[in-house]
Amino acid sequence: MDDRARALLKALIERHIADGQPVGSRTLSKVFDLSPATIRNVMADLEDLGLIHSPHTSAGRVPTPRGYRMFVDSLLAVQPFEFQPQQFGEAALTATEPSRAVSAAAALLSNLTQFAGVVLTPKRAQVFRQIEFIRLSGKRVLLIIVTPDGDVQNRILSVQRDYSEAELIEAGNFFNVHFAGKSFDAVRRTLTTELAQLREDISRLMQAAVEAGAEAAEDGDDMIISGERKLLDVTDIASDMDRLRKMFSLFEQKTDLLQLLDISSRAQGVQIYIGGDSQLLPMEEVSVITAPYGADGRVIGTLGVIGPTRMAYERVIPIVDITARLLSNAFSHNQ
Repeated sequence: MDDRARALLKALIERHIADGQPVGSRTLSKVFDLSPATIRNVMADLEDLGLIHSPHTSAGRVPTPRGYRMFVDSLLAVQPFEFQPQQFGEAALTATEPSRAVSAAAALLSNLTQFAGVVLTPKRAQVFRQIEFIRLSGKRVLLIIVTPDGDVQNRILSVQRDYSEAELIEAGNFFNVHFAGKSFDAVRRTLTTELAQLREDISRLMQAAVEAGAEAAEDGDDMIISGERKLLDVTDIASDMDRLRKMFSLFEQKTDLLQLLDISSRAQGVQIYIGGDSQLLPMEEVSVITAPYGADGRVIGTLGVIGPTRMAYERVIPIVDITARLLSNAFSHNQ
């Protein structure tokens, strides 16, 4: 495209984002020193390129997902965001409990954008600081796992016989002396030789603990979603019941969102996924803006905003970026 076509596409998309209406040549002729006929010719070229299309109810044009993609990648000028610490609720994001900081970040993203905020929670540390076995009724044992950051996870083990409290203390002490500070995967690899020193029935208890601990480490792959009901106020989505069903199915099933956020965690900086041009999003009317967050230089999760393709990208992008930086600071200070 030449500069004139790029300028017209940019103006059309910005006007459509602002008022949600199809944009006609007469409207654009008031912005550019060009005749409506010339603008119609340029718009026809843009339509041939698949960047805009005409709804059947109007002679005006609206952007396609491909048009939004070009706008975001090549034409958008992100404005500096006026950062106000009190607006971003830094106190909530620096909460000592990581779960509170994650929930606060999701709510913050939703409140500032009026769309849905989503945060992929950090995977639980596979490394453990200490474990303890507690005797329950029957052939059941409570496994308590304490991670290096103080997170406590519980698992109930079904065992082949009733262990005494002394045996459970012995097993816990063996674990803590030999394996504290290691991951359960590392324990699994070295367990065979170490367990030769113990009785067979205690060995079975150890193996059950390792399997349960490894499962606990994998259970942290989940997300917090806040403000999904605000999308009911978005005309582009709420005006069509089929779109609404697809949207809330996206939230309920979570599989597509988890995959998208997981892929985003391996990218650098803010990522923008526009429905219709991304195989990760099943809806043309939806865009997701994400950014990874971390602790002490390593990525531990992803956050983002889910909203309509017709959103003010220049405003939402810096909100996502700043929130990711604040959450990273919160986790780094709590390590």
